[in-house]
Amino acid sequence: MKLRFSPTSPYVRKVMVTVIELNLEDRIEKIVTNPWVEDTDLVHDNPLGKVPVLIAADGSPYYDSRVICEFLDGLNGQPRLFPTDDSRWLALRLQALADGILDASVARFLEGKRAPERQSESWLARQRASVHRALDAMEREVQSWAGGLHIGHIAVGCALGYVSFRFADDEWQRERRNLKQWFEEFSQRHSMQATVPVAPAGG
Repeated sequence: MKLRFSPTSPYVRKVMVTVIELNLEDRIEKIVTNPWVEDTDLVHDNPLGKVPVLIAADGSPYYDSRVICEFLDGLNGQPRLFPTDDSRWLALRLQALADGILDASVARFLEGKRAPERQSESWLARQRASVHRALDAMEREVQSWAGGLHIGHIAVGCALGYVSFRFADDEWQRERRNLKQWFEEFSQRHSMQATVPVAPAGG
């Protein structure tokens, strides 16, 4: 299988954490892809022009990260990260909340890359507010997240990692002690340590 990826994409990180947790690293060929290049051939694998994209052994493309992670989890016929009992709904809800944080954070980051006179402060404020409401919701319930590892945990870990990576000045941990502790502990997993993003030259 081939994974088209960008090193700093938080959605890619979620897939790679999943790959490592499932011990599938030796089955994945990673292909660095810049989705912002005008003549990229990425659109042949994903018409949306986004990463990650997983190309299965039969040539079938899978996207987005949610689909890829569930596809990988089902390869051995015994899902580990996508529960099949009632806990499935908690896992999927957490994944949705975490992915929402990523969507808003990526939108905020891209808006911040525009020329200052073209940026919309109301748009930036809306994205910040969405993220902080989601973080507050996580803080209220994080102590109930006990149990085996699932996709919700992975998605939350990657979302918190991205916010910390791109918006360190927000200091989201200051008023969210329980979530901070959870993230610090979760970040010690090998899969998280092996996928810490590093900003390329120029950001």
